[in-house]
Amino acid sequence: MTLYSRTYSVGFNTHWLMTVASVAGLMGLCGSVWAGGIMIYEAGQEGAGLANAGAAALATDPGILMNNPAGISELAGTQLNLNAQVILGDMKFSRGDDNTFAGNEGGNPLTYLPGSSVFITHQIDDRSSIGFGMYGNFGLALDYDDDWAGRYFTQESAVLGISFQPTYAYKLTDDLSIGLGPRFMYGYFRTEVAVNNNVLGLRNTADGQLRYKDGDWGTGYNIGVYYRLGERTRLGLTYTSKIDLKFRDSPELKHITNPLLNVALNRLDVDQLKVDVTVPQTVLASVAYQLDSQWTLLGSVNWQDWSQFGKVGVEVDTNLEGTSNSVDRKYKDTWHASIGVQNQISRQWRWNAGVAYDSSAVDDKDRTVDNPMNDSWRFATGVNYQIAKDFDLHLSYTLVWLGDMDVDQTKTRSGGTVSGQYSNSALHIIGGGAVWRF
Repeated sequence: MTLYSRTYSVGFNTHWLMTVASVAGLMGLCGSVWAGGIMIYEAGQEGAGLANAGAAALATDPGILMNNPAGISELAGTQLNLNAQVILGDMKFSRGDDNTFAGNEGGNPLTYLPGSSVFITHQIDDRSSIGFGMYGNFGLALDYDDDWAGRYFTQESAVLGISFQPTYAYKLTDDLSIGLGPRFMYGYFRTEVAVNNNVLGLRNTADGQLRYKDGDWGTGYNIGVYYRLGERTRLGLTYTSKIDLKFRDSPELKHITNPLLNVALNRLDVDQLKVDVTVPQTVLASVAYQLDSQWTLLGSVNWQDWSQFGKVGVEVDTNLEGTSNSVDRKYKDTWHASIGVQNQISRQWRWNAGVAYDSSAVDDKDRTVDNPMNDSWRFATGVNYQIAKDFDLHLSYTLVWLGDMDVDQTKTRSGGTVSGQYSNSALHIIGGGAVWRF
């Protein structure tokens, strides 16, 4: 899982406006999307208990549709999978000695984030199968205390993507299947950031605030191959294309009481503010090897193109002339590796467990409070219980360990700094669901 963050910057292309913005620290106006350093593999499905191991090769329920559209060719009849989950965060910030800004430590910016998914498949004949999935495997959110020490970098930010994926799979042979799923994603972007009204320290007034939110649709596709290599081995390979989301809306400015700031901000043609987000393309390869009737070994490797996500183009028109500014968060591509095991304890009970590692999308020196990400370890387990021949229930738990994350972030123009550490950071993901077979 590599989660993700996005920022935008507002620029003014005149000397006077730049001076005002520099003094006020407004050239660093930014919102964040905590959506890059962690891609969400969990969507409540049974495979969440495997830490993504074998995700493109293990076709036991309709949840395979999200990871490999070709896998639905292995599912007989009509099957329905309903899931729910919640992400609980533990990411408390402790400020260091180099902070320029007053304020508290922000609290826990990720207390909880609920989610759900629906997958359905239908076998048309011996060769063809269709399916549909609605799931959210992109996005997280941060919500700090409004008066915390890093409020001029971010107070609240969120990017969420919900995917709708019709899918078709075809068996070329008894052992080889291909699948394609066009992917329609609805993305939601929201950010809040404090604005410092105390230009030049002329007076001591309360902060203002900039709010921005918008939604947009983007399209992409999943294409996959599923292959049975003998009686015991199954292979899966999937490519997921990028999805471009373009947010275009007017920011809301509140309580901007400093006259110099009002002049600068009022020169914005706010209808031209643009925030572009690229959901990265990925490649996933998986294997499942059945040792015997009880034990199955699983593994996955995955590449994610986060280097494109870290570049956010922003175009802001002023009354004088247009300006284009690009903020590069120095994101880099990430890789993932996971291993897992599945044990069919009895006819009714099945146990899953997995371990995974994800590299970080930023180097330590580039970490920011609007995106406190790190390389991560994932430890997952879960059970599946067959209540009846055509009805299963499953439950899973995943610990995503991010560890200690130092932050030393300075505004480019004003030089103000927030620094500190997120100690023993972790995410706890609890999910469960049911599968009906008709």
